[in-house]
Amino acid sequence: MIENPPALKDCNLEQSTVISLKREPACFAFLCGNSISAPLPIEAINLDLASADFFGSRASLWATLEVRTGVVDDRPMAVLGFDESFLRPFTRALVEAATTRLAYRMSVADAPNASRCRVVEYVTGPGVALRQLLLTPYDNVILVCPAGSNGEAGDTLFQLPRTDSFLRAFTKMAHQADQMLRGVLGDMERLARKRDDSGT
Repeated sequence: MIENPPALKDCNLEQSTVISLKREPACFAFLCGNSISAPLPIEAINLDLASADFFGSRASLWATLEVRTGVVDDRPMAVLGFDESFLRPFTRALVEAATTRLAYRMSVADAPNASRCRVVEYVTGPGVALRQLLLTPYDNVILVCPAGSNGEAGDTLFQLPRTDSFLRAFTKMAHQADQMLRGVLGDMERLARKRDDSGT
C-alpha cells in the first residue's frame, strides 16, 4: 500500500485547453524590438499550470498562456504568466474589445503581498511584470500590448483572432480552465485544513 498517496488530483490543463488557430486569421507573437528573430506565427494556444503552492496560510498557483508554431517544432512557448485572479478579467477584456471595437485597458489587481507579481510577460524578457494590458481590436485580430502609466501602449506582445469562432472557443476554454484552477486551489486549502486539524 502507498503510505502517502498523491496530495492533489492531476490537473492536465495543457492538453484540455489547446485551441488551434490554423483556420483563423494569421496571428503572431512579437519578440523584443532588438531580437534577431522574426515574429513567430501562432498556430495554436493553450494554458498550462506551472506551479501550485501553499505558503503563509494561502494557496496560490501560477499558470501560463502558451503559443505553439511549426517554426519551432510545435514546442510550447509561454507569452504570459499569471495567477488565479487573471483569467476571468482577461477573457472579459478580450470579448469586450472584440465586440465594441474599442481598445480595452485592463488593470492588473495588486497582489496582497507587494513583492509578488500577478501577471508577467515572457516575450521581451524572462518575466517582465505588468500592471496594465491594452487590447486593441482591428478587423481580424486583437493586439495585446503592455500599457504604461502615461496611457501609451508598449510594443505588441502577441495577437489573437477576433472571429466569433475563436471568441466562443476561448471563452469556453477559459471557463473550464478557471474551474480547474479554482478546484486546485480548493483542494490545496482542504488539504491544509486537514493537516492542521490532524496536528501534523
